[in-house]
Order: sequence, then structure tokens, then C-alpha cells
Amino acid sequence: MPPDAPAPITDPVAAAAGPPALPLALRRVAIDTWRENVAYLHRECAVYRAEGFQALSKVEVRANGKRILATLNVVDDEAIVGCHELGLSEDAFAQLGVQNGHPASISQAEPASSIPALHRKIAGERLDREDFRAIVRDIAEHRYSKIELTAFVVASNQGELDREEVYFLTDAMVASGSRLDWRERPVVDKHCIGGIPGNRTSMLVVPIVAAHGMLCPKTSSRAITSPAGTADTMEVLASVELPMARLAEIVREHRGCLAWGGTAHLSPADDVLISVERPLSIDSPGQMVASILSKKIAAGSTHLVLDIPVGPTAKVRSMPEAQRLRKLFEFVAGRINLALDVVITDGRQPVGKGIGPVLEARDVMRVLENDPAAPNDLRQKALRLAGRMLEFDPDVRGGDGFAIARDILDSGRALAKMHAIIEAQGAKPFNPDRLECGRLSIDILAVEDGVVTGIDNLQIARIARLAGAPKVQGAGVDLFHKLGAAVQRGEPLYRVYADFPSDLEFARQASSRASGYSLGSADQVPHRYVEF
Repeated sequence: MPPDAPAPITDPVAAAAGPPALPLALRRVAIDTWRENVAYLHRECAVYRAEGFQALSKVEVRANGKRILATLNVVDDEAIVGCHELGLSEDAFAQLGVQNGHPASISQAEPASSIPALHRKIAGERLDREDFRAIVRDIAEHRYSKIELTAFVVASNQGELDREEVYFLTDAMVASGSRLDWRERPVVDKHCIGGIPGNRTSMLVVPIVAAHGMLCPKTSSRAITSPAGTADTMEVLASVELPMARLAEIVREHRGCLAWGGTAHLSPADDVLISVERPLSIDSPGQMVASILSKKIAAGSTHLVLDIPVGPTAKVRSMPEAQRLRKLFEFVAGRINLALDVVITDGRQPVGKGIGPVLEARDVMRVLENDPAAPNDLRQKALRLAGRMLEFDPDVRGGDGFAIARDILDSGRALAKMHAIIEAQGAKPFNPDRLECGRLSIDILAVEDGVVTGIDNLQIARIARLAGAPKVQGAGVDLFHKLGAAVQRGEPLYRVYADFPSDLEFARQASSRASGYSLGSADQVPHRYVEF
């Protein structure tokens, strides 16, 4: 089963009864439908005609003692699915755990029982705890079509969930999947709401905190719209897709891990909702809070440091907006018994120098190795966040965390811990002095003299993605100047790496239209948003 797929629904009755009288042969249709189960029937299939199926309707597929819900697509080409076959998309096929040709049956799916609650939310009504549990349960079981999912996301965004509804949604999302129990306290974690390229503090915080002896099982995401997620960057150094049993062993032995979070079936409804939210660019406060906190509670965290960057091109643009979001996080965290420390940080520009998996891994390792070339902003931010996490330890006095974190980093204990975690997860060849950056590169030059007064996080991230990141690990952007730096006309602002000429050309065209850098005078540099 793909790690991010929902668990199939075990059906003991179907298992006992065996295959149906007139089964269809399952066929794996090699189409990635990204977190949506899709079934394919030929228009001339006798079952399709007899059952009165319609395209895009919800169907139930049974095989191997299991059942899954899927959206039906009707095809006319036997090269895709024959008249005696039932096709399934990649994720859907893998959930059943069978081989091509295995007998299966298909039937109309029962309508989702939560549809009346969905209609009330569309009408602008406030929903209660049971309404949200019903909706999220149906979402996790794939009973909602993409249209119904979109309706829920848009209705929740436009009507803006009140804080009790955000708690109900969070609670329901936790209940929809597995929940880990590490059987000790505190279990610490750190999360950033995102939007800042190069912000790889987790890869520094985890070895620092784990070296101190605190339990920090960090399961992270892959990039969806960014040039790299923590899991993408860690994958340069080690394997990140590991069975939960193996991850638990690593955490017990080394007090931490840095792995992809899709292996644990944690808050599965969140993954389905994200598949709709991202294309619509909807990231409402309520849905953000529910998404983040449900994953942390499901992962067994008891204490969380939350990073909210604020800046002109960050997700959060002003301090009042950050304070409102902070209060919402604190309210919901209090209701679900999660100790939360919210930190408002500087989001005016990318953190570190490299943007893209290999370049970000280089920055992380330079900080751990106390290399003089290490980006100081990444080092300082990681130390402050690690310090706040260390202060969850009852034996650490408030205000002492930063100094303890700095000592762990400077002494080499954090580097040793990182090497131990990398070896345990499965080390990959990596030499920070011989980086495997993209084989093609181009420098983006300043068009005039001046001081760097702005760096557009969104545009720099877009250029890095156009260059091929994160799919091409060595692709990305290497920054040469940060805010306040004086540059001369013709001087390189940053270098773009790519592996393919077309990717490099896409990135070049984007940077020629808008480099992401603004130049002016020193007094035009925006003031720093930070709260430590």
C-alpha cells in the first residue's frame, strides 16, 4: 500500500463468502490520481449496463476480503480496460494487495451519511462535534466526490469556522486515523506554518534536542508547492520512507528521527482535504490549525513549538494577523491537551542560502559541522527554536534553553546525533564539499547599484521549482545576498541550478520577468518581525 493511501476497509463477510458469482478481473491502470481512488469500467461491460452506473458516481469495489470506495470513470478503449475487466488507479489497486487478474466485484456505493451536514455548512450554518466527525469520517473513507470535497473546503473557508468548530474539526481529523503512543512525556515536536524557502530548522532542532535526551520523533511532509520539504531534504542524506515499526525502533534508540510522515496513516482525512485545498490556493486559518494540530496529536506529541514567520511575502503578512492566528492555535491546543509554545519569527526573506534539497542539505550540514561558511540566520533561528523546545524539559529553567542548545551544537554532539540518525535510517552517499548540484547553472545579475530591500519568498520559490526542485534534488537557487547587502550592477544575486535545459530556460525566463529581488536605499529595508 502506498504510505499516504487510506487503509482499506476490512470486510469479514466478503472474505468468508469468497469472490462473487460473476467477477470482473482486476487490472492495474498506471495512472496516478493523487489521493483519489478511481475505478475504470468499459462502456460495453455487462456489469456497467446492468447496474446503471454513471460516470463520476461513487462505487464500492470488493476483492481479497477488502473493500474500497472509488470514483467511477467510463472508458471506450479496450487498451485501457476490457469488457471483462475492472480497472483501478495506482493507489486504489495497491490498497487491495492483489495481483492483476484477481477477481473483484463492483456495486453502487451507499451515499455518504454526512451529506445533510455538508448542505447545512454550505448554507452557512454552524456544525456541532458529531457533524464534523461524520463529515471527516466520510472524507477519510473516500465517500466524498471531488465536487463534494471542494464544496466543504470552500464553505468552511467562506463562512470561516468559529474557534469551537476548529476544535471539532481537529478532533474529528485525529479520530479518523491511527494515533501513536510513545508512553512517555514529554514528546516534543516543532512545526512551521510554511511559506519561507530554505527554512530547514527541523533538521537542526531534532539532533540538538535528541542529543539532550528528549524524545523528538519528527515526521515531516514532502513539498507540495515549495521547492523542498523537510523529508525531501533529509532524503539527500538518508532514507525517509520507513515502516513505522522500524521508525519506532530508531526513535527508541536515538531519541529522534527525520522521516516522511506518510507511513503512519495519521489524520488521513487531512491528506484528502489538502488535495483540494492546494489547487484552489485555500489555506484558511481554521483549516490550517486543524491540519497541523491533528497531525501532531496523532503522532503522539505532547509538546509543540510552533513557528509563525511574518513578512511581506510570507503566509502571514502582519503582526496583528499573527497574533490572531496564535490565539486560535492556543485555544485549540488547550482543548486537545497539547502544550504549545508559539514563536513569531522573521519571515521577510528566505532562511539560509540554498533553496532546493541538495543546497538545503549542504546548509544544514555546514551548521552542524560549525563550518565558517554556514548561514548564520539558519543557525541562530534553529538554536532559538531548539532552546524553546529544551525548556519543555522540567529540569531546564526558563531562559536557559538557548545556551544549552548552543553548547550541544558547538560541542559536536548534535552532529554526532545527526550521523547516528542518518546511519539508522539508511545513509546515502553525501559529501558537502562535492555537492551534486544540477549540471547546468545560470547567474542572475543585479540590474542596478543599490541595497537589497526586499526578497520575494514566493518568486524565489517559484524559480527554484521551475528549475526542477524538489524532483531534481540538485536543482534550486543558491542565494549570494540577503536583506541589507550592498550590490553593484552586474553582480550576481543568486545562481540557479538545473539538470535539464528546458528547466533552466523556464527558470531564466521567470527570473528575467521578476528576479525576486528589490534594490533601493538602506532606509527602505522592511523592519524585522520577530518575537523571542
